[in-house]
Amino acid sequence: MDVTGKVVLITGAARGIGAEVARQLAARGARLALVGLEKDQLERVAASTGGKAWEADVTDWDALDRVFTEVASHFGGIDVVVANAGIAATGFVRSMDPKAFERVIEVNLLGVWRTVRTALPHVIARRGYVLVVSSLAAIAHTPGMACYTAAKAGCEAFADSLRAEVRHLGVDVGVAYFSWIATDMVNSADQHPVFGPMRTAMPGILGKKYPVSAVGRAVVRGIERRARAVHTPGWVGAVKLFRALLPPLIDRRSGGAVPVADRAMAETDTSGLVGPGGLAAEK
Repeated sequence: MDVTGKVVLITGAARGIGAEVARQLAARGARLALVGLEKDQLERVAASTGGKAWEADVTDWDALDRVFTEVASHFGGIDVVVANAGIAATGFVRSMDPKAFERVIEVNLLGVWRTVRTALPHVIARRGYVLVVSSLAAIAHTPGMACYTAAKAGCEAFADSLRAEVRHLGVDVGVAYFSWIATDMVNSADQHPVFGPMRTAMPGILGKKYPVSAVGRAVVRGIERRARAVHTPGWVGAVKLFRALLPPLIDRRSGGAVPVADRAMAETDTSGLVGPGGLAAEK
């Protein structure tokens, strides 16, 4: 797919991965529909990319229907949807704020379902492409991330089923898997007094943060190739081949740190949504 002139709708476009993908697509001549919260921030991204901003919550059916209809009317259709909007929360299951846990599921999984379902008639009409943003967390289920891993694993499964359902309609579906990326969300999580030290203590490449520009490049290539999978960094694709081995390895590696972190989480009441995106979703 030559993205020049193609209409690409990106959710969660106000900052982080969504904003970077918008910038790199704009450089290739794509026409951008930017959807998200944080209206002022979203407008700044639109101004810098030549795109058009629509403020909407991806969990709101009515808002999505209105916005996607306006996008299709404004641009004449929708060729590509990047279902990227997502938030994160820190905390262990036994002590975590239930509202924060469920909000992550609602935005990261149900928001993807609602985004794709609403956009699908437009994408089918253009025989286009859908990219669902999942995560390495869909493959490696680490402690302190139960809500995030559950949602991202659901995104992967949803996209895999969808791919087989819409191929005969000329639509391709991809799944994006990213490790730790230096976004506001991850940087904010690193400031958490319990989760931050756990994450940064991960050995070698497992704890490394990668630049958001690398994700932008990978996503643009994925769209151009109508790829079934996008990985950043590349080794994430190899990890998928060994996913059956990961649960016991994670159990063994986490054994020493988890009891201390669990007590700290329960005693300090520091669970909840993280980063500017989390605050916007909470509102």
